[in-house]
Formats: sequence, C-alpha cells, structure tokens
Amino acid sequence: MPSRHLLDPEVAALAMMPALSFDGAPMAEVRAALAANRPPMPPLPAGVKVWEATTPGRDGAPDVRLVVTAPGAPGADRPGILHVHGGGYVLGSAEMTGPTDAIYAAELGAVSVSVDYRLAPETPHPGPVEDCYAGLAWLAANVEQLGVDPARIVVTGESAGGGLAAALVLLARHRGEIPIAYQHLVFPMLDDRTVTQADPSPYVGQFVWTRDSNRFGWTSLLGAPPGAPDISPFAAPARAEDLAGLPPTFIACGALDLFLEENLDYARRLIRAGVPTELHVYPGAPHGFMFMPDAGVTRTFARDSLAALAKAVGSF
Repeated sequence: MPSRHLLDPEVAALAMMPALSFDGAPMAEVRAALAANRPPMPPLPAGVKVWEATTPGRDGAPDVRLVVTAPGAPGADRPGILHVHGGGYVLGSAEMTGPTDAIYAAELGAVSVSVDYRLAPETPHPGPVEDCYAGLAWLAANVEQLGVDPARIVVTGESAGGGLAAALVLLARHRGEIPIAYQHLVFPMLDDRTVTQADPSPYVGQFVWTRDSNRFGWTSLLGAPPGAPDISPFAAPARAEDLAGLPPTFIACGALDLFLEENLDYARRLIRAGVPTELHVYPGAPHGFMFMPDAGVTRTFARDSLAALAKAVGSF
C-alpha cells in the first residue's frame, strides 16, 4: 500500500483491520456483527447520568430515539450538544457516542443528545438528516427542563455523523428556526464527488474506510450513483454554494483519511466565507484513528477537540 510507510506506528494496528465490506451479506447481518464486536461501554464518570427519550419524526416519519447524557446535578445555562454518530450513513447507533458524551458531561458540564437516526439504504436522504433535525428540535424545545442555554447549542459528529452534522447546520440556517452556536466536525463525510474524483490522492483511503466503502455509503444515502449535478447540500454539505453565516467551526482529520481533501476544501471555503474556522490535520492518521485510544495522535486530537469545545461554549 503506497501510504503504509506514512502510517503513525502507534496506530499501525489499524492497517491490519480488514476494510469494511458490503458485498453479499445483508445489511442487518453486517450491523449485527459490528455491534457484537463493539467494545463494552466504560463506566460512567461520577455524577453523569444517561437516559432515553423519543421525539416525533418530521412530516409523519417514525419516532426518533434519543440518548441523553448529562451531569447528574441540576444546573442551568449549560451547553447543549446534539451528537450524530458515524457509520458511513449505513451503520451505527446512538450508543456509539456514549463514551465521548460522558466526557462532555463531566468535563464541560454539557448535556448531549445522541440521535438514533434511520440508516441507509433502507432510509435514503432526506430521512437521516430530518431525523437529526427532529433531535435538534427536541433539544431546543426542552432547554429549560435540561438546564441548557439556548444560545449555547452545538452540533457535532464523526465521519458520516460529521457529514450529517454539517448538513443539519445548513438545514437549520435555511429554516431559521433554531440557532446553532458552533459546529464541531470530526473527519466529516461531506462530498459525494470524492467517489468520482478524476485524480485521487494515492496516499489516502487505504485503511478502515476505503473508496469502495465510500461508494457504497454515498450510493446508499442518495439512492442513486454519486456525482450527479443536482445533489442537495442537505445530503452532501460540500455541494452548498454559500457558506456565509454558518457558525464557528472546528474540523479535524487524519492526513491519511479518504476525506482529507474534501475536509481541507470545506475549511478553506468556510474561511473565505468569513466563518471562524479551526482546522487540524494529524500526520500518519487514517480514518477512525481514535480506535487506538492510547496513541499519541489520539491523545493530541482529544486535547484539541475538547479545548475547542470548551473555548466555544464558554465564549458565546
């Protein structure tokens, strides 16, 4: 593999993981196998509590399940974080964000709401982003009960969850109903055109989430081959022509991640649109490098990510 020599030695074990394959096996079996191999949830930090809620889907869609993580003690004017899990638009569940949400509750005093959105290909666009919007609307409607400051609502997500988070922020700007103070995007999956890129970098996308995986994920979400000229920015946020007026933004990506160039371009366009933007690129890091929690690059990312959120929620 051309990028093997560029891989950070502390995350080199990721190179031994088989790339996700979606050929042949029914999606239910793929999801069940991944769920069975998911590491157990670590113990909750002292004083943090977790519960579930549901909210009606938009326009008659099924109810949306939410997992809420919050400090145990009553509070007021706390940050509210709408968290969207990853999984290439085809995998995952709200529980995936649990360890991170527990840190947000313990370290930032934040209330996190993780959305169990419907997955593609069974539910293509706009179902997933509308489920996320329903979760955001639930958070905004319950700020008093949750002790959340409505001026400190953050949207965050990883991978496809980062793509949905960015799409949700665009959709919220479009509808003008719920103000979002900050978007926090971790190697977000933003641009279906990466699938059809004429001159792709030879050094990205060789580990964990590959070009074949990406094609399957985007085709599943769009219900059609990616790369067409009329794709909605609420499906692929990089398609948005105007990024002005979006909230301050954090973007983090590994240098070997398939999404590197689309993340760099989105950050560049945000900056040109006058959006305060913080961008981090981690050398030697492939997609999902945080699966190696003890690696130095993961600890650096965790520090940068939490510091950005802490600064953001304390400065509005």
